[in-house]
Amino acid sequence: MKSIEILTQEAIALLKSLIETPSFSSEEDKTALLIENWFTQNSIPFERENNNIWAFNKNFDKSKPTLLLNSHHDTVKPNQGYTNDPFEAIVKDGKLFGLGSNDAGGCLVSLLATFVHFYSNENLPYNIVMVASAEEESSGKNGLNSVLKHLPELECAIVGEPTLMQLAVAEKGLLVLDVIVKGTASHAAHNNLDNPIYNAIPVIEWFNSYPFEKISEVLGPVKMTVTQVAAGKQHNVVPAECHLVVDIRVNDCYSNQEILDTVRKHLTAEVNPRSMHLNASSIPVAHGLVQAGIALGRTTYGSPTLSDQSVLSCQSLKLGPGETLRSHSADEFIFINEIEEGIQLYIKILTDFFKQ
Repeated sequence: MKSIEILTQEAIALLKSLIETPSFSSEEDKTALLIENWFTQNSIPFERENNNIWAFNKNFDKSKPTLLLNSHHDTVKPNQGYTNDPFEAIVKDGKLFGLGSNDAGGCLVSLLATFVHFYSNENLPYNIVMVASAEEESSGKNGLNSVLKHLPELECAIVGEPTLMQLAVAEKGLLVLDVIVKGTASHAAHNNLDNPIYNAIPVIEWFNSYPFEKISEVLGPVKMTVTQVAAGKQHNVVPAECHLVVDIRVNDCYSNQEILDTVRKHLTAEVNPRSMHLNASSIPVAHGLVQAGIALGRTTYGSPTLSDQSVLSCQSLKLGPGETLRSHSADEFIFINEIEEGIQLYIKILTDFFKQ
């Protein structure tokens, strides 16, 4: 078995290669090859569909529950404020710069190293499946959600996202609505009591003020925000419709379907969801994974940002090196020692969890 020190060195080297290989969502084929090579170099059989790569621990036993380790290798496009080459892995002042270094390359390579550490262990109480997934940043149809059908039922999961290795025990879901407020088209010079733009005002106010009663202990209230308004094409024509886009961050007290039903119940406008599968997720603080982290001095919190947790139906913990505030920023970076600590903590948390 490789030492943790060697695994860490190899993980950092892999991250540098990932940074220098463009992998925008749906265009991750070249980073998928790098991850394939990682498994091959560690003599681990793997499977691939589209740009998702996954592998099972050597002593997989169908009679045991299965734990998922997951992070993604796609990135957003570089922020225009970059002063460095986003595709050059630069190490300076203990930081590793480059697109995807923090979100979520550091998490991915740390989980890959952790998976290799446990790969050959005998008599583990859980099976382990590692999935390096695609299309997380775009919530695409060929990401982690497309792999789940190939996996056994999952008991629980660790999703690698930058949390400063603190324990994100809940994550808000996302529901995006296209709302069409109807009216009557007319010449602007004529009286019209059915102007859809004016009709949209109480609809916008409803989204601004409606209080969902259930407030999550860790995620707080549901948050609804009108983010786009569009109507009309010329100054002298009252349009027939006013279009709104509404961003709703759903807490773990509601399903997306419950939120949609409530919106439709209160509004006469046409309401169409863009998707329904990005639900809130959570894991009880009493769960063994969380308790193992707490015992190591980690703190718990609720995360407002979306990840691949949203497509999982099992209890899942979001945990990883790096800091979410650096994600999608110019000159993105991760501290080298965050990766070193991340691998050690992942291994320690799982070791203690398996002993419970």
